[in-house]
Amino acid sequence: MIGTSTSLHILAVNQTIRDGGGESLVSEGGIIELGFFSPGSSKGRYLGVWYRNVTPLTVIWVANRETPLQKHSGVLKLNANGIFQLRNGPANNAIIWSSNTTSKTGNLNNPMAQLLDSGNLVVKNGQQTTDDFLWQSFDYPSDTLMPGMKLGWNLETGLERFISSWKNADDPAKGEYATKLDLRGYPQIITFKGSDIVTRVGPWLGEFIAGSQEPSPGAVQRFVFNEKEVYYDYELSVNTTTSISKLAPSGASEILFWTAVPSTQQVYSNGELDQCEHYAYCGVNSICSIDGSIPTCECLKGYVPKFPQQWIVYNWQNGCVPRNESNCKNSTTHKTDQGFLKYIQTKYPDTSSSWFNKTMNLEECKVSCLRNCSCVACANLDTRNGGTGCLLWFHNVVDVRKFYQWGQDFYVKVPLSELDQIAAADDGHGKIKKIVGITVGVIIFGLMTCGSILIIKNKGTSRNTFIKHYKKNLRREDVDLPTFDFSVLAYATNNFSSSNKLGEGGFGPVYRGMLIDGQEIAVKRLSKRSGQGLEEFKNEVALIAKLQHRNLIKLLGCCIQGEETMLVYEYMANKSLDYFVFDETKRMSLDWLKRYNIIGSIARGLLYLHQDSRLRIIHRDLKTSNILLDANLEPKISDFGLARIFLGDQIEANTNRVAGTYGYISPEYAVHGHFSVKSDVFSYGVIVLEIVSGKRNRGFSDLEQCNNLLGYAWKLWTEERALELLDEVLRGQYTAFEVIRSIQVGLLCVQQKPEDRPDMSSVVLMLNGQKLLPEPKVPGFYTEKDLRTKSDSSLATHKFGSTNKISITELDAR
Repeated sequence: MIGTSTSLHILAVNQTIRDGGGESLVSEGGIIELGFFSPGSSKGRYLGVWYRNVTPLTVIWVANRETPLQKHSGVLKLNANGIFQLRNGPANNAIIWSSNTTSKTGNLNNPMAQLLDSGNLVVKNGQQTTDDFLWQSFDYPSDTLMPGMKLGWNLETGLERFISSWKNADDPAKGEYATKLDLRGYPQIITFKGSDIVTRVGPWLGEFIAGSQEPSPGAVQRFVFNEKEVYYDYELSVNTTTSISKLAPSGASEILFWTAVPSTQQVYSNGELDQCEHYAYCGVNSICSIDGSIPTCECLKGYVPKFPQQWIVYNWQNGCVPRNESNCKNSTTHKTDQGFLKYIQTKYPDTSSSWFNKTMNLEECKVSCLRNCSCVACANLDTRNGGTGCLLWFHNVVDVRKFYQWGQDFYVKVPLSELDQIAAADDGHGKIKKIVGITVGVIIFGLMTCGSILIIKNKGTSRNTFIKHYKKNLRREDVDLPTFDFSVLAYATNNFSSSNKLGEGGFGPVYRGMLIDGQEIAVKRLSKRSGQGLEEFKNEVALIAKLQHRNLIKLLGCCIQGEETMLVYEYMANKSLDYFVFDETKRMSLDWLKRYNIIGSIARGLLYLHQDSRLRIIHRDLKTSNILLDANLEPKISDFGLARIFLGDQIEANTNRVAGTYGYISPEYAVHGHFSVKSDVFSYGVIVLEIVSGKRNRGFSDLEQCNNLLGYAWKLWTEERALELLDEVLRGQYTAFEVIRSIQVGLLCVQQKPEDRPDMSSVVLMLNGQKLLPEPKVPGFYTEKDLRTKSDSSLATHKFGSTNKISITELDAR
C-alpha cells in the first residue's frame, strides 16, 4: 500500500519526509520514488525505493528491513553530518534505522540527499558532480541487483555487497537466501541458503559469467578484479529498456524487464532451475546433462561411481572416484603417465578450490597441472580470442554440466592407460610416432619418458616446432624476476657498509642502497650462518614475485652469485613497526588514527595472502619486525622465507620443523607443529594487542599475576577495564569504540583453540563494522592458575629459553 502526493527532488539537511503526510523523494527523471509503504498484506510500514508508473509495483530497496514501523509514524531526516536517520515519529527520539557513518574526511559542505534515476539513493557533499558519494544505497542492497550496482567486495574497507531475499512477500526482512561473489579460489557468483550452496552461476571468463551468456536483454556485463576491489556489475545498452534481477523468497533468481512505453513488467527468466543447475546434483567428478527434460549423470573419464548400485536407481549424489588411485606424493616433477581429456561446451567446475594465473597460456597451464599430483583438471581463465590465463582444479571437480549450443572447454587429467583412442608413444629414440585412432572432441597432452612429448598437433604445424616449443616450456623457470650483479649491489650499499645497515634478523642483515638511477633499495643479504638455506631463499623469491598488494612488500629482484644470495626490495623509509611502537620516543609519533590504520591494513594484507591471492599462503613468521612502514607509515608485510604455499582447498599442515618467533607462535604450532591460516591469525592478534598497548608480548609481565601481554589484556577485558591496556602516550587522544573493538578483535584472534579464532575475512569485517562481536575465550599461553584447565596447563607453564627476537629456524616439535 503506497500513497504519496508531495514530492521533493533533493532532501537538504534537516528536511524531512513523513509517513502519512503524502511526502516522497522522486528522481529527477521521475523514474524512481522513495517513500513509505506496506508490502502485501502486512500492516508494518517500511521506508523503500520503487519504480514509479510500473505495473505491478516493483520495490528495489528497503531501509528498515528488520524493524518495521507501526501505523504511519515514520520520519526520515538528513542530519548535518550527512547521515540519514529514520525515527519513530517526530516526538520520539527512537532511531529505527540510520545510514552508517561516512568514512570520508574533511569538512562537509552542505550535504544533501538525492534519488538518482538509476535507483541509487545517495548523499552528496554539496553540489558535487563525481560519483564519490558520502553514502549510497547501492552499497547496501536488498533483494535486487540493479544496472550499475556492484556485486562483490571493496578489499580496502572490507565492505561486501550482496543481495538477500525477503522472508516472504509480506516481510522484507532478510530471508534464507543470498547471492554473493565468493572469493575462495577464483571468484564466482553463488547463491547460498544459509551456508549451503544452492546454485552456482560461475566465474567470469572475460566476456560473460560461465553459467550464463547474458544476465538480461541488452545487458553489457563487467568484472573488475584488482588489489582494491573485486566485483561484478552490468549496464544496459538500450536506454529505453530497464532490466533488474531479483532474488525471490524461494531462492529463485528472477530477471524482470520492461520498456518505457508501455511500463508493464515482463519476466525474462523466472529463475526455475533444471536439475543440473542444482549444485553438485551428480556429486563430485561427474558431469550433468539434460536430454529433453531428463537429467543424466556420467562419471568423468578415468572415474567410476563411488556406489555403483546407487547409480542403477539414479541416485548420483555420492559422485565418482578415480578408477585407479594416484600414488604420487605431491611431487613437483612431471608425471610421465598422464594426459588430458578435453570436454567441450561445459560450465566450468566450482572454482572455490582452484588456483589461477592470468599470464600463462594453456600449454603452460597443462604443464603446471602435470607437475602437481593433486591437480585434476585445467582450463583457460579467459576464453576470449582463443583463450588466455590458467585455472587449475585440485583433488575433485564439482558441479560440471554439459550444454549443447554454447559453453567452455576444460581438460581433465587422466592416466594415459584410460585414453584408448591413442596408439602413439615414444619409440625409445626421442621421436614421436604417428598418431592414429583419434576420437573427435578428444585432445591429448602428455609427457612421456626421457623428456619426449606425446601430443596431437594442429594441421600445418610441424612436429619439430611442437617438440621445440614444449621442451622449451620444460626448461622454463617458474619465476621471471630481474637479477642483480653482486658488484652493482655492493656499490649501491657502499660495499655493505655498517652505516648503511638497516637492521638484522634471523636470516641476515639488511642494507640500504641506492642504484645509479637514484632508486632507493633495501638489500637482504643471506647470512651463511642463518637457518635460511637455498630452499628458503628460493621460496621467498617465488612467493613474493607472484604477490601484488599494497600491504605486501614489493620484491625488485635477487642476486645469486657464488656463495652470495641476496634479495632486493623496495626501500621502506620508516623501517619496521617494532622500531616505532616499542620505542619510548618514536611511538609518540604513532597516534591512534595511524595505529588503527596499521591494524586494518595488516589485516587486508593477510587476507590477501590467505584468500585473495593466486596462492593460499601461510606466512608463519608474522611479527612487528616483519611489518615494514613506508614514508606515509603504510604497513607492508615482509620476510616470506618461512612461508608455505597451500594449493587447492588445503587449509592446514604439520611439520617436524617448527619455524617462527616466540611470542607470536600459536600454541598448536609451538607444541605439535600444526600450522594453518589460524596460526597466522594468532600472530596477527598478538600484533594488534602490541600496537594498542605499545608493549611486547614477549617479556611482558604485570606485577600482580605474572601474565604475558595476552593474559594481561584478557584480565583487563574480563574486569571490563579494557581501555587501561591502551598505550599511555595516547590517553585522551583516541576513539574509545575503535580501541575497545581492536582489543576485542585481538583477543578473538589469540584464543587457545584454532577453531575459535576468526578467519581474516571476518577480521576485516569486524574492524570496519558496527555489529556486536562474539565474546573472546581464554587466550593461548594464558598463565593465571584459577582459569587454566588441565588441557592447557602444559602450555601455560612452558618456559622458553631465549628472549631474543630473531626467528627460530629449527625446533624439535613435541
